[in-house]
Amino acid sequence: MAKMTVKGLQITVYSQNEEDYICITDIARHKNADRTDDLIRNWIRNRNTIEFLGIWELLNNPNFKPVEFDGFRKQAGWFK
Repeated sequence: MAKMTVKGLQITVYSQNEEDYICITDIARHKNADRTDDLIRNWIRNRNTIEFLGIWELLNNPNFKPVEFDGFRKQAGWFK
């Protein structure tokens, strides 16, 4: 695991299959260290975030199940 510094904040960077991923928990911890769970929960329930995650999975995950994802979107209160 590597670290990067953004505006004085240390962010963990995970590498897998020559791809880098940043730790959103580290970012949320900077905003409110005691309530990272609420910050991430609020971010992830945004309809644009859910749509982005579905598109990302479709493009990058060969095991992605779009029908199951539609059920997840519906449960989250948003379905197109």
